[in-house]
This record gives sequence, structure tokens and C-alpha cells, in this order.
Amino acid sequence: MDHAGFEIPDDLVYTKEHEWAKEAAPVIRVGITDYAAKTLNDIVYVTLPKLEERVTQFKTMGTVESIKAVSELYSPISGTVTKVNKALDSHPELVNKSPYGEGWLLEIRPDDFTSERKNLLDPKSYAAHIESLQR
Repeated sequence: MDHAGFEIPDDLVYTKEHEWAKEAAPVIRVGITDYAAKTLNDIVYVTLPKLEERVTQFKTMGTVESIKAVSELYSPISGTVTKVNKALDSHPELVNKSPYGEGWLLEIRPDDFTSERKNLLDPKSYAAHIESLQR
């Protein structure tokens, strides 16, 4: 789905802070949305949690630094970090080029994705959220 010039894939769920989550059992892959990547513009550095670190839904889990600003990253779910995208250490611009592909951030083994998923936005709700921000 393309909305107001931003790509919003139908198979993901979203936070109001512009992170996405994709179920890839037994883990959840996480990244930032096309909207966030385009708003931040040129990303120069990404700070992510360490392997086996615990993250909590809607709590800070790292930062994305662009030429313009530093933005906090919020975990869409609670669980344990099982993988981080090492390519971002030397190529943080992948987040801009491919936020839903090569620019993914990390994978989390969820505590209870079924119940926490209810706290996230579906693609239509996320599109409406972006629209409200642009008014």
C-alpha cells in the first residue's frame, strides 16, 4: 500500500513512533518505516541493543542518527534480541534505501506477540496516523 507517497506494507504492524514489526516465527523482525526513513533523511549512524538484551514494548531500544537529528527507537514488542543487522554498522544508509528490506534493524524473540500485537497499528490505522501528522 502506498499512502501519501509513503510505502506501508500490508503484512506488517506499526507503532505510532514509526517502527514496524513482521512476524517471522519464532522471531519478530523490526525496522523503521518508510515515513521515518524519509523524514529523517540521511541516516549516518544506528545504535541498537546487544544480543540477548531484553526490550520492552514501547520503551527505548536504541537510536537512529541522521544529519538533521537523533531519534529514539522504540520496541514494538517485548522480548529478547536474537539478531541485529550488522550491515548497518558500516552502511547505515541501508535504512533509507530499503527500510523494509536490507535496512531492517533487529530480530526479537517475543514474550507474547499475540497479546502485544493488539497494541500496534494495522496498515490502515498507521496510514491514518501519518495523515494526521501531515495536517
